Amino acid sequence: MKVYIDTNIVVADTVKNHVHHANAASLFRQIQLRQWTPVISAHGLAEIYSVLTGAPYKPRPTPAAVGQMIEENVLQSFEIEALTRSDYKKIIQECAALGWTGGRIYDAIHLHAARKAQCSRIYTFDIQDFRQVAPDLLDRIMAP
Repeated sequence: MKVYIDTNIVVADTVKNHVHHANAASLFRQIQLRQWTPVISAHGLAEIYSVLTGAPYKPRPTPAAVGQMIEENVLQSFEIEALTRSDYKKIIQECAALGWTGGRIYDAIHLHAARKAQCSRIYTFDIQDFRQVAPDLLDRIMAP
């Protein structure tokens, strides 16, 4: 089974003093035990790097440490769903038609990637935002 992992799950798993660390770590153990295939969008890789190298975590991981973590913990075990030019065009058109502003487009990118990869579950700590963007996926969107 394929499960989509939002970037906030990876960040919470990486940052030991993150408020959601225990839940994220538990999810990753479940993924390993049940042999699910974790999926993330290619865009999500950049988000992970940006958040971990720019957020005010103490101690903040170095860019080299974040790069190594992404290599070892994400690139080696996750399926990466890349979006095409036409995917981005569709996402932008849908967001514009619905009058969405700001960062909501990033949730739309994640959810488009999850649909494209045919994920059975979508894990995030932003459940409400994801469900507003994709009401057709309500039963698949959940927190760990």
